[in-house]
Amino acid sequence: MPQIYARTYSRQVIRIRVPDELAATQLKYNGEAGRAFITALPTRTADFLDHWNLRIDGQAMHGVTALVLPVLRADDTPAALKLQLPDDESKDEPTALRHWNGDHAVRLLDHDPTTGTMLLERLDHTRMLSHHPDAHEATLIIADLLTHLTAIPAPPGIRLLGDIAEGMLNEAPQALPQIPDPEARTLLKDCAAALREVAPEPGDRLLHWDLHDENVLAAHRAPWLAIDPKPLAGDPAFDLWPAINNRFDANDILWRFDALTDALSLDRERARAWTLARVLQNTLWHIKDGDPPEEPDLEIARRLRHP
Repeated sequence: MPQIYARTYSRQVIRIRVPDELAATQLKYNGEAGRAFITALPTRTADFLDHWNLRIDGQAMHGVTALVLPVLRADDTPAALKLQLPDDESKDEPTALRHWNGDHAVRLLDHDPTTGTMLLERLDHTRMLSHHPDAHEATLIIADLLTHLTAIPAPPGIRLLGDIAEGMLNEAPQALPQIPDPEARTLLKDCAAALREVAPEPGDRLLHWDLHDENVLAAHRAPWLAIDPKPLAGDPAFDLWPAINNRFDANDILWRFDALTDALSLDRERARAWTLARVLQNTLWHIKDGDPPEEPDLEIARRLRHP
């Protein structure tokens, strides 16, 4: 297992393990760039502990692509050091967090534009919304967060949903015939048709894109805050799919869809189309990886195609 040896500003040497899962996903998704990122983590971690005058304050954590270290600032304020390899999805995360300025999202304390390294407000990683016992209440919590997060226009330079929609529509005619199951193929063609209807008006709100219940944490200053955005400028309806899909329950699809569209005051037909567009997006990724469409996505398409 790779390891980091990080020297803090006080010259204390601290050993940090890089989880196997993080190294594996970096290699899977980013190839040699991911390998270089993992190799550079020892030096990068040491540099930022020194640069921001931080002390490590617990065990390292990780998501799919980032290493997160609980730290203390010079004044003993808890924070989190997030080291990641920026890509198209994550490169605008600091911009979005700065734009939200802590309103229903984790607060950005500092940022290094060259490496994408961030110093974030420390939240309670032991109190994740995915642990909430009531799936309906968890859906309403996400709806409330989305209502606030998507209420403002995206700042200039954020990745555009319109460009992503155009790319999907260009890719779908060649990709969808590769799906062997005729029923699934028809469902996905209907998703592409729904996207084609709404793509000319992609919207301009600041979207989180990935607000599932593991990207919502409790905090001292607020009951729940969003983390780990993959920002887009677009229609808030494109943000509904994660809350419909997590803790998947086929019989709950329409309840969640209605609850989300009502809370965000969305046009139901446009929301239906943009949610089907998310199903199409996921499937196009699976096709690239040589995998079939996922059954939960197909069931969402079945239920929302004619709600």
